[in-house]
Amino acid sequence: MKRAMAAVLLVLLTLLVHSNAEEEAFDVRHHLSTVSRYGVVKGIADSSFVPSKIPNGCTPIHLNLVARHGTRSPTKKRIKELDNLATHLEVLLREAEEQNLSLEKLPGWLKGWKSPWKGKLKGGELIIQGEDELYDLGIRTRARFPNLFNDDYHPDVYAIKATQVPRASASAVAFGMGLFSGKGSLGPGRHRAFAVISESRASDTKLRFHDCCQNYKAFKKSQEPAVDKLKEPVYDEITSALRRRYRLNFTRQDTTSLWFLCKQEASLLNIVDQACALLSPSEVSLLEWTDDLEAFILKGYGKSINYRMGVPLLEDVVQSMEQAIKAEEEKHAPGSYEKARLRFAHAETVIPFSCLLGLFLDGSEFEKIQREQALPHPPKPPQKRNWRGHTVAPFGGNNMLVLYSCPANTSNKHFVRVLHNEHPIPMPGCDGTDFCPLDVFKERIVAPHLKHDYNSMCDVKLEQQEQKPVAI
Repeated sequence: MKRAMAAVLLVLLTLLVHSNAEEEAFDVRHHLSTVSRYGVVKGIADSSFVPSKIPNGCTPIHLNLVARHGTRSPTKKRIKELDNLATHLEVLLREAEEQNLSLEKLPGWLKGWKSPWKGKLKGGELIIQGEDELYDLGIRTRARFPNLFNDDYHPDVYAIKATQVPRASASAVAFGMGLFSGKGSLGPGRHRAFAVISESRASDTKLRFHDCCQNYKAFKKSQEPAVDKLKEPVYDEITSALRRRYRLNFTRQDTTSLWFLCKQEASLLNIVDQACALLSPSEVSLLEWTDDLEAFILKGYGKSINYRMGVPLLEDVVQSMEQAIKAEEEKHAPGSYEKARLRFAHAETVIPFSCLLGLFLDGSEFEKIQREQALPHPPKPPQKRNWRGHTVAPFGGNNMLVLYSCPANTSNKHFVRVLHNEHPIPMPGCDGTDFCPLDVFKERIVAPHLKHDYNSMCDVKLEQQEQKPVAI
């Protein structure tokens, strides 16, 4: 009997230690979906994928970059939401005290809590950490491709483009300062001036196509209530758990705001022991999944218009490659042709562009989107999924398409390599390789999208079936 009891106690102790170890290993900053800091998550990549070895004699001749802006402050609307949360927390605490409820499990920071952004009249700007992310990315990009960035600066050689939203253009400036550091004569860092070009918000179909596409805006508006409905069970379950745990009468809106606060504290302020600590690791994983699900349905593979409206950007990328090949074949003098086209925009740009390339899919899923068939939603935890917001489009997230010239290759002279967040990534359309013959890239990945004209796709009214709510 004693031996049996001892065995049971040993099993329980083992389970407890294992559970504690799992919780200690859980880093909430790796579960913030698209609110993740680039420096925290850029090292996360598919460890099972073996990148291609670039053949001898192949050299990069052009680089396309599509990047999201760096870490930003909360927008004015979300700052107001946090102020409302503070007000409601005061009401909940007062009600609990009036009812003589035990609040011994309640964290001390909640009593009298005020938003770190209280009193801030504007928001959404690039913060210092965001500047660092893009500045460092610029330095690493030049170090990785020294032959591409050895020419003197000229805006026709290194074209830098950004949307008219200040955090995007500020990100372009930070990147450029890193990219060209030491190559000018301004200040101790020997910086140099450079141009950042922006299109009008009303007509920027390459970087803000989501703003210009009326059919997409109608689709998104029609689907948002259905997406909220999909998320409700998770929020209701966690709201009930928070009520039981802390004896406060939390609402679903409180849970929504606490999750937003957790993401802002962990990402922007590196605080993980306040709002985030109210939630268990499994609850954080579920909330992260709801964010990933929303991005999938409204910005990603959930509907073909989400990414097909990005065709003007894809065409611009391919055109820049063809111009680079023409310059090489015609032996243009160095400094007389473009070597990099560098773009800075938003999650609403990077996510659709990644989908156009077929990233984060397996072969059968890629074939489905080529046939415009719906993909299943990202599976709910604890099931694994490829579609993770912190990888697809964190702050500063990016895709680089590097064009290589391989003159010694008898069958294909030019190849495209795709780097996502600076890591080689497989392209299902190119048989799962990251180094794809340009002709194959154009035929299998680009061409199927080009049959869709942006104006007819965005300006003509969608059929009624396109407006049906999503189903789980």
